[in-house]
Amino acid sequence: MRTRQVTFSQTSAGADDLTALQAIEPQLLLVFASVEFFQDGEFFASLRQACPQALLVGCSSAGEIAGELVLEHSAVVTAVHFSPAISLRVEQVALKQMDQSAEAGAELGRRLKANDLQLVLLFGKGLEINGSGLIQGLELELEQGRQVPIAGGLAGDGAAFVKTYTLSPQGVASDAVVALGFYGSGLEVARGSYGGWKSFGPVRKVTRSEDNVLFELDGESALQIYRNYLGEYARDLPTSGLLFPFEMLREDHSTAGLIRTILGVDEEREALILAGDIDPDGYLRLMHSSTDDLVDGASEASRRGLGQLSAEPTDGLVILVSCVGRKLVMGDRVDEELEEVREVFGPGVSLTGFYSYGEIGPFSAQGGDCKLHNQSLTLTYINEA
Repeated sequence: MRTRQVTFSQTSAGADDLTALQAIEPQLLLVFASVEFFQDGEFFASLRQACPQALLVGCSSAGEIAGELVLEHSAVVTAVHFSPAISLRVEQVALKQMDQSAEAGAELGRRLKANDLQLVLLFGKGLEINGSGLIQGLELELEQGRQVPIAGGLAGDGAAFVKTYTLSPQGVASDAVVALGFYGSGLEVARGSYGGWKSFGPVRKVTRSEDNVLFELDGESALQIYRNYLGEYARDLPTSGLLFPFEMLREDHSTAGLIRTILGVDEEREALILAGDIDPDGYLRLMHSSTDDLVDGASEASRRGLGQLSAEPTDGLVILVSCVGRKLVMGDRVDEELEEVREVFGPGVSLTGFYSYGEIGPFSAQGGDCKLHNQSLTLTYINEA
């Protein structure tokens, strides 16, 4: 497997940069970019013309990852060349309404499933989506007596929460989910995820919810309770909600290991719209974090991924998906979490990815089943053995 990465600062792609992508004859172009690149058809047309044999897959972001750098208002294109032992397939499904998320995932699963499926990269629109339902639908269809690794994330648009985009060979869409399947033998995959947030304040019982919509905590309006906690930050919802996510707790108040952040507010119903499902009989508690805690979390996610490999890698590709909330907390120090990943995986591995509205990755340190995470860093390492 070979990779080549180019960063574009303008939507008009330069000839030299396109030539650099062409040089390795890629079958795949992974593209993570700010929204303006998705609003200008010229950029993706130039990529298709330069690499007509390559599949274009990706999404809009809340920050683009190029090596150890976090960029804004750019496009990071990573070209990947595989041996004939690996084949790729991309499927796209429209998602018009949030309550159709599970069926959209199931349809992707029906189209992708095969005995030699090794990995699915999943990219969903970032708004009006139930990420948990999307993953559950996909997993149920892929179940074949073995667990197919799933990774990816939900698109972003800076921290505006207005409109996000996905990219597939069918083109750019604002109301779709895209899945890339890897098939064949000899593909090495490792995944890791971790947060780094700490809980605070009282534990509150979920007294009314529906999937990923939270109506009441302790019998009171969830939106009003959240506003009371945020104080002056409440005027900036939903963006300010990225700084104060919820920890999901079990009946005995022990952690369920998942964090939920806010994608929107429903003023009419006094409800909070979360990125993924919550337990209707569970408990929630607010969380906060510091830069040092989040950097430590990135190091732990990297060690979890590395621990699944038989040897330390000298090359390959790490696809990082980190929450925009982490980026807001860390500010000018956000590059430090990427430096931690580099420190663990070494200088020969290429790094790409994006800051997201939801991260798709393993639930346990050993890999395990896939969950929708919020406020976490997830990573997927791929290489040919």
